[in-house]
Amino acid sequence: MEHPVGISRLRVHRRPGLRHEGVLVAGGRALRVALGRSGISADKREGDGRTPAGRWRILGLLYRPDAGPRPLTRLPCRPIARTDGWCDASGHRRYNRPVTLPFSASHERLWREDHLYDLVLVLDHNTRPRIMGRGSAVFVHLARPGLRPTEGCVALPRGELRRLVARLRPGAEIVIAP
Repeated sequence: MEHPVGISRLRVHRRPGLRHEGVLVAGGRALRVALGRSGISADKREGDGRTPAGRWRILGLLYRPDAGPRPLTRLPCRPIARTDGWCDASGHRRYNRPVTLPFSASHERLWREDHLYDLVLVLDHNTRPRIMGRGSAVFVHLARPGLRPTEGCVALPRGELRRLVARLRPGAEIVIAP
């Protein structure tokens, strides 16, 4: 990951024989990652626990300001506030978009007690066009201990994700193989 111009493409594939563990290849390095509890699928549905296969642009980085210094990155970056959420109510007009809490429809809190969202790469999965029920809040975020499965995101250990965001170029993308 030491290339001077930065990393423009991440590739993710499942580890053989392991449904919810994968490998992320970036800048010549291979990193173990957690995937959705139901593996990878091109047919992502809301709540199915699958990581969506495809090519997604990395739109920017969110970070929790009380969890360490501002991350070094060239990506668009903004701090998470206690009132930040993400709508996961598939019938709502704000589906798969950021929202301000309190919010009456179903949503995820971005300021989490388990700190999984202390660093979050926001992907353009299901944004244009946005199709109701095809998945929301699919991010690259911090992993649980032991790389336990996610709800459909890609997750890395804190140190690996911090190093990765420092090397990503604006316009970078992630390719997730089925």
